Amino acid sequence: MNPLIGADSQQGRCALSVNVNKVALLRNTRHLGIPSVLRAAEICLQAGAQGITVHPRPDARHIRRDDVLELAALMKQWPQAEYNIEGNPTQNLMDYVRELRPHQVTFVPDSEDQFTSDHGWNLPADTDRLRPLIAECQQLGVRVSLFMDPLPEAMVHVAALGAERIELYTETYASAFGTDQEDAVLAGFAATARAALAQGLGINAGHDLNRANLSRFLRGVPGVQEVSIGHALIADALELGYAETVRAYQRSIQQAYAG
Repeated sequence: MNPLIGADSQQGRCALSVNVNKVALLRNTRHLGIPSVLRAAEICLQAGAQGITVHPRPDARHIRRDDVLELAALMKQWPQAEYNIEGNPTQNLMDYVRELRPHQVTFVPDSEDQFTSDHGWNLPADTDRLRPLIAECQQLGVRVSLFMDPLPEAMVHVAALGAERIELYTETYASAFGTDQEDAVLAGFAATARAALAQGLGINAGHDLNRANLSRFLRGVPGVQEVSIGHALIADALELGYAETVRAYQRSIQQAYAG
């Protein structure tokens, strides 16, 4: 297995993986090859991102097969960083796993025509179809993370499947941020994280995290090792540029551990 080996992760601070799907979405509106997904990833890595994430969907609405392959080649030049490929393992994801053996795959229960990820796996109901796919990834030396809702009782089932990590689906936290529901929602994520840690699971998080809500989430939820951020980060980059945006998100992460 090839784990995330960035220095920040080794020191216990959350790593930042940049999801570049939205760069591809903009590029695909014309036939000029701009903006470049590869260049975006390279600038983000140069600015201090510890990983790159892609979610190639079967309809290639944003990330395409060539992007996945070119990014895999780029990541070989960044041995201190991690390549995370997301997707539904019953669709096209396993083809990439077998061919590329990325550092991590994140299993997401999306339908082929789903607008965006909006729920986690249903465990134990999804156990039988996930178990052989997780086992295959592990035989290939690829870490598996399962996209999960904040349900503490589900963590024992994740561990029983043999997955190494979960990715907490954080949209409900993002929606509650700044409202009178924020504390209660965050407490549910914290309880889930504690349950995951008790089962020996690693913890990732993602979906609608941004510069405003990230620090609060990391302060309130124990043990988060990696956040995968795409939409908000790329939107910020339209105003700030990739490099300054990555540095801004790293400052948000640092603030969570300050004091």
